[in-house]
Amino acid sequence: MKKTENISSLPKLKPMPGYALIEPVELEKTTATGIVLPDTHDEKSQKGRVIALGGPQVTDSGRKITPEFKIGDMVIYKKWGGDEVKFGVSGKEYIFVKFEDILAVIK
Repeated sequence: MKKTENISSLPKLKPMPGYALIEPVELEKTTATGIVLPDTHDEKSQKGRVIALGGPQVTDSGRKITPEFKIGDMVIYKKWGGDEVKFGVSGKEYIFVKFEDILAVIK
């Protein structure tokens, strides 16, 4: 039996200033025409839901940078941005992404 988990079962994480914790959204494994893509064709998602935010990022000049997104927002981030981590019983993957690597908020 496959164990499932929800976000409340994860450890309480507070990202460091300037970082967001993102839960990636799985990419479609089937094309619009119904072709099933093999696992070897896996491409990393660039879309995910913000589940935690660190404090404002402080620049070298002392300026504070606050994110223009909030917890619960669906965002698009840079393809090679972020550091992957696995949590929970299922080993689900999450990504710590710098505020500056978030490209857009999906409305």
